Amino acid sequence: MTDTARLDEASQPLRMRNFFLARQPVLDRNQALYGYELLFRGSAQGPAEFESGLSASASVIHHASQLGLPRAIGDATAFINVDKDALMSDMFAFMPRERTVLDIVSSVEPDVDVIERMTHLASHGFRFAAEASAHGPALSRFLPVIDFVKMDLRALPLVTMLSLAPRLRNTGKRLVAAKVENLTEYRACLDVGFDYFQGYYFAKPSVIAGRKLSPSQTTVLDLMNLIMSDADNAEIEQVVKREVTIGLNLLRLVNTPAVGAGRRIESISQALNLLGRRQLQRWLQILLFAEPDVRGHSQSPLLMLATTRARLMELLAQRMRPAQRNVADIAFTVGMMSLMDTLFCIPMRDIVEQIPVIDEVRAALLNRTGFFGELLKLAESIERMDDEQDDMLAGLKSLAFDGDDLAELEVAAFEWSDKVVRYAI
Repeated sequence: MTDTARLDEASQPLRMRNFFLARQPVLDRNQALYGYELLFRGSAQGPAEFESGLSASASVIHHASQLGLPRAIGDATAFINVDKDALMSDMFAFMPRERTVLDIVSSVEPDVDVIERMTHLASHGFRFAAEASAHGPALSRFLPVIDFVKMDLRALPLVTMLSLAPRLRNTGKRLVAAKVENLTEYRACLDVGFDYFQGYYFAKPSVIAGRKLSPSQTTVLDLMNLIMSDADNAEIEQVVKREVTIGLNLLRLVNTPAVGAGRRIESISQALNLLGRRQLQRWLQILLFAEPDVRGHSQSPLLMLATTRARLMELLAQRMRPAQRNVADIAFTVGMMSLMDTLFCIPMRDIVEQIPVIDEVRAALLNRTGFFGELLKLAESIERMDDEQDDMLAGLKSLAFDGDDLAELEVAAFEWSDKVVRYAI
């Protein structure tokens, strides 16, 4: 049986220490993934920089070079913060320019040298972004050479945003609403005419009274309950075949590179025999998020977030408790289930009543307590690293995990999630 808990053997080994990576999704107006802002931070054990004295932005670009951007972002566009030192350096040759946006930080003054350098890089295919409130009046001097204008909803008064956005749209710039934290803010920005949205509004639970699950979601939950009650394969196969969409999607998933079966799986019976109960349960959890009518787009950002979070928690658990194989599986389940309240629009307490889970999983999902609760808190703090770096470092300390290998595990989770999502629907 293929064990997807191990690191992808095709991945190149990384030797990166003392820094952490987060990627925050940037979605388009259809809530499809457009790109990621990549965030790098130093750990408590040592700064994420090197001896040459280059700027923090240059250090970020250096680490991105080590990672290989495609490994961290898949086919998406990368937004990377750069200061003047990085901008004036020759560090951009390795970067996929058609998928890289250089985000000019607030310390950069739009002097003649800077504008000339940006114009030169733009001629080679690089694009630029700048944040409105960070640059203030200087933004107007950047406008001729930038493509994206960001507006931080936490830093810009609503009345200013409402008046500024239409004027910037008239200049032909694409507008990015940053730190969008709830659906109300998203809809307001959508109405104003923003092109892209950065924030975790899409992952926030929105309880809808009387919300009913779709027939295929109900069937998947029935299957998960059959697995947990140790039903035989014939009964499970019969239920899968009854829901054609589930059968087709299951076959598609088991033939992904993430499973690595080594041969084409053509039947439900083969799929069940290949996967075994442990893996079948995991793919059913993924199928819940892969439903095309949940968000109106097959590559749902919620699916990408759930699979990345679950995989990272699995790898962390495996690294911390290598002798306990089931611990990694439970960690994966907690990661996937942690976003089911958002997926189903019902309270998490109702979900754990419908899906039989062990007490440790229940405690993690409802209270963020116990080993799995600590793992979940750590994964969530990494996702929001720009706001919650202290929480992340506290989480590492609580788990007695030094974090030396965290970036390697993160990139492995990113790659695995990207493979799964490509084939999930």
